[in-house]
Amino acid sequence: MKKTQKIQDVKKPSREDIVVLKNQLARALADYDNLRKRIERERGDFEKLANLRLVIKLLPVMDALRQAQEHLHDPGLAITISGFEETLKAEGIEEIKAKKGDDFDSSLHEAVDVIEDGKDSGKIVNVALTGWKMDSGPVVRHAKVIVSK
Repeated sequence: MKKTQKIQDVKKPSREDIVVLKNQLARALADYDNLRKRIERERGDFEKLANLRLVIKLLPVMDALRQAQEHLHDPGLAITISGFEETLKAEGIEEIKAKKGDDFDSSLHEAVDVIEDGKDSGKIVNVALTGWKMDSGPVVRHAKVIVSK
């Protein structure tokens, strides 16, 4: 047997009930919007991390291409390297510019050797391996350098 209520028997919500329900709805909608934004942000962070992992695996290929170009001086290889660099730049990865005579910066450089040099202490003597960083700041791979002491 079904219970049926007449329309007259249904209690009308009071103003306080309506205000409480509106507030609960507003909070639920705000919570949902915050969740949606957090998920989008986390998805973007995950995508950057996945791309970064791939870039880290590809950097030795770039090193090999550059070493080959130093010996071969091939125009086709130069175009390939340039395209690779442009792709990295498009993904927000840039080369750490380190050259002989620059000051050693432990946040960007890793000293792989130290050479005794009485005049220029703390200066880069040679770059053993190019470093890379994200344009937003974090270092992907420190530049491997030889430093004077």
